[in-house]
Amino acid sequence: MTEAILLVGGKGTRLRPLTVHTPKPMVRAAGVPFLTHQLARARAAGVEHVVLATSYLAEVFEPYFGDGSSLGLHLEYVTEEEPLGTGGAIRNVASRLRSGPDEPVLVFNGDILTGLDIRTLVRTHETTGADVSLHLTKVPDPRAYGLVPTDGTGRVLAFLEKPQTPEEIVTDQINAGAYVFRRSVIDAIPQGRPVSVERETFPELLAAGAHLQGMVDSTYWLDLGTPAAFVRGSADLVLGRAPSPAVPGRCGDRLILPTAVVAPGAKLTGGTVVGEGAFVAEGARVFGSAILPGAVIEPGAVITDSLIGSRARVGTRSVLNGTVIGDGAVVGADNELRNGARVWCDARIPAGSVRFSSDQ
Repeated sequence: MTEAILLVGGKGTRLRPLTVHTPKPMVRAAGVPFLTHQLARARAAGVEHVVLATSYLAEVFEPYFGDGSSLGLHLEYVTEEEPLGTGGAIRNVASRLRSGPDEPVLVFNGDILTGLDIRTLVRTHETTGADVSLHLTKVPDPRAYGLVPTDGTGRVLAFLEKPQTPEEIVTDQINAGAYVFRRSVIDAIPQGRPVSVERETFPELLAAGAHLQGMVDSTYWLDLGTPAAFVRGSADLVLGRAPSPAVPGRCGDRLILPTAVVAPGAKLTGGTVVGEGAFVAEGARVFGSAILPGAVIEPGAVITDSLIGSRARVGTRSVLNGTVIGDGAVVGADNELRNGARVWCDARIPAGSVRFSSDQ
């Protein structure tokens, strides 16, 4: 395996306001853009050439990663002018691939944090002679996902849309968003129009008798599509629960990046990360949260399972639980924001304006 495609074109609408100014793969998890973790894991598995399929805020990627040499990779960038779906995006970058018709090409979705053994997936693909191999994972409640039943040898039998009734739940195996394609299969995807690999390419391949192989790998797996999941993924990277060679420091209860300032009396736990230039004041308590670069946490603030955007400010004694504060926003003193609250970029909440409990 020498090359891969990374699908990083999504708008990340479920993650707003985090993605107002930043494409989803570039939002920082454990101190670095999430995409850095994916690229580092690909390189560790032997990948040398990666084509990034970009679309939304495409101009952000290349200035940060350049040609990829700092990661030991050769990176190329291809931008979709119009959204093409997963299959269309894969086909759109095919001209940049170097693999021969029967050689394997790794394909990643840009919003999945996983401990997948990439080398084993590639070996499975090669030893079974598959046309496409899929990483499958088991989930306790598969109703929100497409199901992928397999036979006793791991060969895919069907692709089932999100089940609506208990009778439709025929397996707990779901598509985990990483694939190995035979290069010739990529070249056969229709060009110049939207194509979904899940709804069109894979079912059509099955109907034509192609060999689609599933490999169940139930190590760490998390779809970072929601703010709560993204915050948890960042904390799991800091804690070492999710593997990545790109975490910029030792795994542990907290990660404080260079130029960040944390007062001696502040308490950081649960996989909290404090980004460059951020400040956490005396008496603040931060659990399982991500404080992005340049943010300020004032004295006595209590922040749990939340993400504080770049240059945002959380006022004295404010309590945040399960919330997202957009870039440049200000939450004044003595506010209380609870699960699911999203404060938009550059918004201002005056002191004592929002509470879920008495101010006494």
